[in-house]
Amino acid sequence: MRKPFVAANWKMNLTVEGARSLVYAMSARLREIPQVEKVLLPPYPSLLAVHALLEGSDLGLGAQNMHWEDKGAFTGEVSPLMVKELCTYVLIGHSERRTLFGETDETVNRRLRAAEKAALTPILCVGETLQQYEAGQTPDVVARQIKLGLAALGVEFASRVVVAYEPVWAIGTGKAATGEDASRVVSAIIRPAVAELFGAETSGRVRVIYGGSVGASNAAEFFAFPDIDGALVGGASLKADEFVAIVQAAGKS
Repeated sequence: MRKPFVAANWKMNLTVEGARSLVYAMSARLREIPQVEKVLLPPYPSLLAVHALLEGSDLGLGAQNMHWEDKGAFTGEVSPLMVKELCTYVLIGHSERRTLFGETDETVNRRLRAAEKAALTPILCVGETLQQYEAGQTPDVVARQIKLGLAALGVEFASRVVVAYEPVWAIGTGKAATGEDASRVVSAIIRPAVAELFGAETSGRVRVIYGGSVGASNAAEFFAFPDIDGALVGGASLKADEFVAIVQAAGKS
């Protein structure tokens, strides 16, 4: 059985004090849902403060990105060793990083290999743009991102990777894919691509979650499909009541 997984991507939102307030508003209720693995992904400046608040709880902490080198002349970057001091998880390959900051399948793979070396649990984001979706290129794009992103990883580590399917056309637009559409991509594209690299057993162990305009009103639609193991939540994760409701829905799935 794969444990449900819900992550809160706060993106470039909240000051340190705002991050503390949000954790205070929802942490007690989230701890009452132990059947779901819950991860908060604050901006870098808030990691230390949030880490202190989560200590001793079952709430996980992750970074929104990291460089693949341990140290060096990379002004503005954060290394795996820095992330590991505070975090257990790291988000890699988010579409905003790919489209706005030029990250590629190759650099995503370098980050994943660095996560393996640092014993961090990565959340790998994959997904197609609206143009690719309308052109019927979803299978090629998503399978390529999986195969190139996960290339050269160890089998045991690959089974720990959490894959987040995020159709780019649904992120921040209010236009979510349907649960049926998302499940079809997971079962017909993502899991077979993982199986091609690491075998069917590993493919069955990998958790695949959905992201893209997920809210309390539609989360249960995705969780009703057994191939979808949770959600990567953006804007709704900045609202305590809504994020708690999403985690509760995952717990009931």
